[in-house]
Amino acid sequence: MNTIRSTWYGWGTLIVAGGGAYYFAKRSINAEKKARHEADMKRRRITQSINESSAPKPAPKQRHRKADHAASPSTEASHDPAPISHSPDNGKTKPEEQSKFEATVPYRSRKGDRFS
Repeated sequence: MNTIRSTWYGWGTLIVAGGGAYYFAKRSINAEKKARHEADMKRRRITQSINESSAPKPAPKQRHRKADHAASPSTEASHDPAPISHSPDNGKTKPEEQSKFEATVPYRSRKGDRFS
């Protein structure tokens, strides 16, 4: 029959064995990751050195302002005029400015008893 003492001893042994297994597994996994990373970095350095030696050097680009800002949407947007002109709000121009999805008469809810 198991006693309290033997139960604590069994659980303690199990926890220590699990911790040891975790420690050694983690150490081996980290070593494999480090070796894989070093091999990847070595392969990248070799590829980069091959690309640098075989590719001709491009001529330096001249810096000057162009009128065309198509390559940079943020600068293009800042130089665009407003897409529409805003006129003062009066009764005559109101129907012209409405889109086809706007109601001509604003919605008004019916007042009163709706349950009869």
